[in-house]
Amino acid sequence: MKRYLGSRKKLKIYIDNDDRYDGKPLWQAILKEAKEYGMAGATVCKAVAGMGAHSEIRSFNVWITSQKLPLIVTMIDTEAKIRGFLSAIEPMLEEALVTLEDIEVLLYKHPKFGQ
Repeated sequence: MKRYLGSRKKLKIYIDNDDRYDGKPLWQAILKEAKEYGMAGATVCKAVAGMGAHSEIRSFNVWITSQKLPLIVTMIDTEAKIRGFLSAIEPMLEEALVTLEDIEVLLYKHPKFGQ
């Protein structure tokens, strides 16, 4: 769909898989808010390892059932939309790193939009 093409911004929110908001996983709350806010889309990726502000290395271990692993929530939209959305979810973020970078969307295909 052509309205998604061109200069955009990419928002990345770095959190942990065990972060919570209102008793639910934080990443789920962020996705719900993104849908309600009308964001173009969002992706949540679980990392296999990471190190953050606490200088703790966290990594996947097959023998441990409950693990604290990094998650990255990524969204692409206009800067105005992202900044408005971020203002709406900022109270949810107790501990997080948020970045914003310039990108250019070259191609976006989806059968729903006839492309």
